[in-house]
Amino acid sequence: MFRSKFKYLILFLILLAASSCSKQADRFKLEAQFKNLNQGEFYIYDVSTGEKDTIAVNDGRFTYERQLTDTLTLAIIFPNYSEIPVFATPGGEVKMEGDASHLRDTEIKGTPDNDLMTAFRLKTNEMTPPEAEAEAEKFIGLHPDSPVSLYLLQKFFLQSFTPDYAKAYTLCEKLREKQPQNQHVARLLTQLEALKTYTTDGMLPDFQAISTGGDTVTNATMRAEVNVIMVWSTWSYESQQPMRTLSKLKKKYPERLKVLSICIDASPSEGKGVLERDSVTWPNVSDSLMFQSPALAQLGIATLPANIITNKQGKIIARNLSSSDLQDRVKLLLGEE
Repeated sequence: MFRSKFKYLILFLILLAASSCSKQADRFKLEAQFKNLNQGEFYIYDVSTGEKDTIAVNDGRFTYERQLTDTLTLAIIFPNYSEIPVFATPGGEVKMEGDASHLRDTEIKGTPDNDLMTAFRLKTNEMTPPEAEAEAEKFIGLHPDSPVSLYLLQKFFLQSFTPDYAKAYTLCEKLREKQPQNQHVARLLTQLEALKTYTTDGMLPDFQAISTGGDTVTNATMRAEVNVIMVWSTWSYESQQPMRTLSKLKKKYPERLKVLSICIDASPSEGKGVLERDSVTWPNVSDSLMFQSPALAQLGIATLPANIITNKQGKIIARNLSSSDLQDRVKLLLGEE
């Protein structure tokens, strides 16, 4: 009898241990510690969907956990609006250590991909943009099977004021060869197939979209003296900056300036507060399709932030300007010193 009960006890403990392991195998855990930071909040968002969570920091520490079925690329947005990527894998555990006064030197270690990304960031922190871009291209060539390479491809060759679609397409082909099951890579390659011969000048392409107010907007409706199409998101502070300036200019020149914004948030409701805060009255497109929005494909846009300035005839004057350059160019075109 005792032996029989002992067998059942051993079996129960084995099953309990197996159950515990299986629960941990599908969870990702991030533990962080920061010097010179007592309390605060960070945002963390899924790069592929834009879905975001808020992380509360207490005594310089926080723990973030989530259940996963596949590898995700997350990004942590710090109070100064800089961001650092985190590569989350089912069963993975990583440690983040940093100093609030030197956030770009933050280290994230514990899995191969996060170790690679930390080494790349620390190596390129002091490099010029062209040097860092060359280093990113080299990294992608050496690690085409890593999710880090997809992140670097988007950051250096697409999320740039002068995106290089042709080079991005060539690099993405390498990723596709080594990551044939990665649907994010497959979708990006499809987008880049159409964009690789795209030019940043010429005429505004034909496009059509429905605004959140129910209005149909097309290239034919963008025929004011100066026209701006801008892409933004609630999780990208940099993409929101032009809205305040454009909102003021739109009030000053209601007939001479037309603006169309395209929000790539996962839900139209997410951006409502930003639009109200910045007194945005122009059409805003938010179809919940994010970077799969047909309007973006028609306009040749695969990055965030992004913008296009056109004249009355629909000719593209400039594309993907920085926030300050966008403001200066629009003012110049409107004859404002």
